[in-house]
Amino acid sequence: MTALLQPAPPLPAPVLLLGWYALHARKLPWRQTTEPYRIWISEIMLQQTQVKTVLPRYLEWFATFPTIEALAAAATDDVLKAWEGLGYYRRARFIHRAAQLIVADCAGRFPQSFDGMMQLPGIGRSTAGAISSFCFNTATPVLDGNVKRVLKRWVAQPEATDKALWLLAQQAIETSGEPATWNQAMMELGATACSARSADCSACPVNAFCASAFQVDTASELRKQTPVLNVYWQVELFTCPERGIWLSRRPDTGIWAGLWTPPITELGCQPDAEPAHVHLLTHRRLHLYPVESAQEPAGEGRWVRSIEGYALPTGIHRLLDKVVLI
Repeated sequence: MTALLQPAPPLPAPVLLLGWYALHARKLPWRQTTEPYRIWISEIMLQQTQVKTVLPRYLEWFATFPTIEALAAAATDDVLKAWEGLGYYRRARFIHRAAQLIVADCAGRFPQSFDGMMQLPGIGRSTAGAISSFCFNTATPVLDGNVKRVLKRWVAQPEATDKALWLLAQQAIETSGEPATWNQAMMELGATACSARSADCSACPVNAFCASAFQVDTASELRKQTPVLNVYWQVELFTCPERGIWLSRRPDTGIWAGLWTPPITELGCQPDAEPAHVHLLTHRRLHLYPVESAQEPAGEGRWVRSIEGYALPTGIHRLLDKVVLI
């Protein structure tokens, strides 16, 4: 399908959704500011990460990096450490590189133009649309997972392409009169009443304009998700009372890129034994099998007496909590 089927249902009257948002919007710190740096960080943190996870980390981030200049000047390890637990560490690397470009090319000022934002690493059309609308009230739509789902349900077209959805999103925001609030309201609707796992159509302020109202098949939608693949990793634990634990840096690409872990070897098949820990990523299920060794480690790495200053994946933290005390 390359375009929305015709005729398309009428768009909801903006006053209905905006009025609902005014009454039901969650009070979130990034909704209390129009400062581009803070909006930018919130948008990147919220990509594929739940609000409850982001909330404390968002506030901690600005205590560590109060300005773009401070972020740009930080060591990569410090940025990754500050991102620890949020997952998708590539986002942190993009943020760091973007901050360095902003300082070098824009005297530390976040770009005000949509095109300027799009030139920064890690910022795509949807993220730029959010930042531009929230900070400068431009009619630039957001098309994240929540908004896509709302739009597809409105027109009852679960297979609608992104191209078609962008056109619909643009049409909707241009008629809203309040683009910043419209984007927030669309995301709020998708995160609450029109969520992936539950469509509470009775609570939806625009159900009269939704072609899927009261007949959403959430089970069918969920079945279309990408399957999760099992990965089996042997984690070699070299520990010493005097020197601590041996850590090596992961490659710059792939799972846990650039983070510190004990040496890891991918196994060709599933061991007979149960893993000490299973860590779930979006499309991977990591089965971790620790092996303690008294031998001297080989290859690049370092002995670490305390892991406090090192960015370790959450899965490794969970494993170490179970098998060894550092």
